[in-house]
Amino acid sequence: MIVLFRAPCETLYHYLKLTGETDGWVFMKSPLKIYCFFVVSVLSNLLIFGVGGVQAHPLTENGDQKKDRSSSSTEVHSETDERWATANTFVARTGSVRPGIYPVKKTTPHHDAVDNWPNWRGPTLNGHAHGSGYATSWSQTQNVIWHVPLPGLGASTPAVWGNHIVITCAVDGRNVAICFDFNGQKIWERKLGSERPGKHKKATGCNSSPITDGQHVWVYYKSGELACLNLEDGEVIWNTNLQERFGEDTLWWDLGTSPVLTKQAVVVAVMQTGPSYVVAFERKTGELLWKADRNLGAPEEAAQSYSTPIVLSGDLKLDEPDELIVVLGADHVTAHNALNGQELWRVGGFNPNNEKFFRSIASPVAANDLIIAPYARGKTLTAIRRGGRGDVTKTHIAWERDDLGADVPTPAVRGTDAVVCTDKGRLECISTLTGKTIAKKDLPKNRNAYSASPIIVDQKVIVTREDGSSWILAFPKTPDETALFTDLGSGNIEEMTVATPVCVGGRILVRTHDALWCIGKAI
Repeated sequence: MIVLFRAPCETLYHYLKLTGETDGWVFMKSPLKIYCFFVVSVLSNLLIFGVGGVQAHPLTENGDQKKDRSSSSTEVHSETDERWATANTFVARTGSVRPGIYPVKKTTPHHDAVDNWPNWRGPTLNGHAHGSGYATSWSQTQNVIWHVPLPGLGASTPAVWGNHIVITCAVDGRNVAICFDFNGQKIWERKLGSERPGKHKKATGCNSSPITDGQHVWVYYKSGELACLNLEDGEVIWNTNLQERFGEDTLWWDLGTSPVLTKQAVVVAVMQTGPSYVVAFERKTGELLWKADRNLGAPEEAAQSYSTPIVLSGDLKLDEPDELIVVLGADHVTAHNALNGQELWRVGGFNPNNEKFFRSIASPVAANDLIIAPYARGKTLTAIRRGGRGDVTKTHIAWERDDLGADVPTPAVRGTDAVVCTDKGRLECISTLTGKTIAKKDLPKNRNAYSASPIIVDQKVIVTREDGSSWILAFPKTPDETALFTDLGSGNIEEMTVATPVCVGGRILVRTHDALWCIGKAI
């Protein structure tokens, strides 16, 4: 019962602070007011915890929870703590109880980066998701929690933090960002600059995926517009246009690279025929921090890249800076100091015959101290050891495959295992240490290719074809040839899908060109 009487005291404190009635003695002189206040507070806590009572954690002055430092207590009371914070904050602000809010089961993801999906390749930047309990079969009517038609076309993968799901699309000739919650309700919609439509049948002017840190979200479009928005309400913090500032887009097709975040900056790689560069803007102000040219002499379309860089923490043993940015394109992999854009090392030789049309789409992926780079329009896969300075082509290639690659899908990595999916549906698990194949499988084929990147989650692999068909395959922690890629189920939404599925909190978000689907097991 102690919690029932402690709660009103804390609630009273926050009520006085938030309402401006800072003189507690004046408040206490009204017997009727204080009597009603304590009765309402006690009843609200009875509604949450029941008459038996539960030990809950008090709130700080900011309305946050003072959590028990023992891990066992935090785990046992995590859901109760959330209800406690919600109840006390609401009562403190309004002086009343909102019926029915407290027994609602927690369905939104946690607020740590690892439990969200802040960028297109997920919290670990390698297509390895967290959590369990994901559906292994679905259709337009089975295991669909909700489905929201979108007001315009787009191909970006959603960014997720907490109860916020952000996608980009084009509406009435404008670049647009839209935020939904995990009930499929729209939180906000923000119209930005003029749209530049896509050329390719698979693509749009909104291919680049948003990225978030839980406070802001950054969006980028084919028109060159880069904007920072407040995640809570979509307010524009700053925006700029790279093409207006640094020169027109010369890509033959539609912009595909997505922005990435360092500790200080939002970074975009522009790799095209003509002046190419990597540029960094201060995350919260939009101030230009640095711009590093990246002109590597690749011929014609081979100079063009649609891949997304990766940001990695530096390793002192490898003489790396605090953070580095790894970029794939123009027949090279380059590593840059995230603080100033300075090139640290480069590996070439990806196009020994100077093929004119070796544009790159799939992105690099990190696997421990290796960078795995798909290239040559899906014909090669190269592993590069991190570290070194200058041109390390002759010294830092760990292994190469010329019989396996991926043109569009980016490989996924878990530990020392990587999953590679070709555009034609050839799936292979390889050792990142040696490059050797552990297991392989041919996925169902039709006239549609595989453009979405594979996802590893809950000892499973999810692969999605452009017609909205997905396959869920076994991927146990200790892969072996017999257990790997066993069929566990399939899903089919029957809509054009090139965005990568997002796995958060037992829910799978599938973004098609026209809609956003939330997939989960029926309760």
